[in-house]
Amino acid sequence: MQELRLRQALTQRLTPQQIQLIKLLQVSAIDIKARIEQELSANPVLEQASEEPLAQEEATQREEVKLEDYLGEDPYKPWHRQRDSRGQDKQDSREAAMPTKYSLHEYLLEQLYFLQLSERQQRIGEHILGSLESDGYIRRDPEAIVNDLAFTQYIETDAQEVAAVLKKIQALDPPGIGASSLQECLLIQLQRKASNPVQQLAIQILRQGFEAFSKKHYDRLAKKLGIADLQLLREAIALIGKLNPKPGGKDEESAQSQPLYPDFVVTKQDGQLHVALSAYHTPKLGISKLYTTMLAGYQQLYKKDQQLRKAATFVKQKLAAAQGFIAAIKQRQQTLLHTMQAIVKLQHDFFIEEEDRKLKPMILKDVATEVGLDISTISRIVTNKSVQTDLGIYPLKLFFTEAIGTTSGAEVSNRAVKQAISTLIQEEDKRKPYADDRLAQMLRVQGYQIARRTVAKYREQLHILVARLRKEI
Repeated sequence: MQELRLRQALTQRLTPQQIQLIKLLQVSAIDIKARIEQELSANPVLEQASEEPLAQEEATQREEVKLEDYLGEDPYKPWHRQRDSRGQDKQDSREAAMPTKYSLHEYLLEQLYFLQLSERQQRIGEHILGSLESDGYIRRDPEAIVNDLAFTQYIETDAQEVAAVLKKIQALDPPGIGASSLQECLLIQLQRKASNPVQQLAIQILRQGFEAFSKKHYDRLAKKLGIADLQLLREAIALIGKLNPKPGGKDEESAQSQPLYPDFVVTKQDGQLHVALSAYHTPKLGISKLYTTMLAGYQQLYKKDQQLRKAATFVKQKLAAAQGFIAAIKQRQQTLLHTMQAIVKLQHDFFIEEEDRKLKPMILKDVATEVGLDISTISRIVTNKSVQTDLGIYPLKLFFTEAIGTTSGAEVSNRAVKQAISTLIQEEDKRKPYADDRLAQMLRVQGYQIARRTVAKYREQLHILVARLRKEI
């Protein structure tokens, strides 16, 4: 038999304002501007406060706005069709962003059209271009492309015809496009270079000794190909090294190289460190006086008109949303500033001298304790944020490092160890590069208590190859 029982329980739930603040904390300086612009577009009550006084003419026009001019407006009408401060219908002035350059796919299509292919070959070529991966390779089996053409384009073809069209695509720019493997990609590029002994030897290396070349077994490669002239071998290897292994990756790299806008600025004045938010950070926001005036008028008349009640409700909701957003932005700025001040305090020596060896071991908990916030909040704050100093821009993640013990009993940042590893590898004899075991031994001589596996981890984080692949002839 079922029974009804009452049970009390305490639960914690985030308010909408807290959720909004958490989302804003993890947004970077350049993204917060986009977020604010989005809110300005969506909420007519919110406006960007001008730092300059209004012109007399515009101020007068604002004063002459009358409430009855707006009584006929539908409060749920799209904002881009509502009236401006002069009572006129206004269109959304935002223009769609236009691409500043062709994408790689568009560039290839344009070249394809100049090959004077038949209509059938053109459609096959377009399908092949659509199958290219982001790095410019096409790794799909020709038979799979044949099947795709049959089911999607209703074109009956075979692998030979597809291969013939692909061959034409591989003659397009950038060189190496449409290859199925790294070996083929490099060969395509080499074959388009002027013929000479170095180019011919490079082609021979890729065709007959690619495995030995990729593993940098140069002695075995020279013996296999019967190469007696080591200088010619060095020049051929250098020529291959100048080729582009990812012909389709250039556009991606340029798309990712966006301007970096720091979130904080740390300056030194009279031996003291000063922390501020970047000038680029956020525009000043305010509440539209026009809408507060409208709301006051609505509240006087809305008891007599249902449409006015809807309009008053709409303005109230937008007003509350605008006030909440402004409060969240201010809270975000204060929290960011306090967190950055704590980081500067904990890493004071680094900001004074800006040397890696001055970095102290620091984890998120250290900053959380200093600021009085949760570790997860600090994690959101430091993600995708950066600080500008006199010597450059640093990501905040830089200041959070592991501790490595030394023979003296002290602890140093792993940044100092990484710098030591990088220096040792730069100064090594490239004909006999140091293995990770040897690097660990040399670091212990310098006073760092470090294991071989830790050296390997730091070397990989520095994007440095293993000793075998660093070897040169």
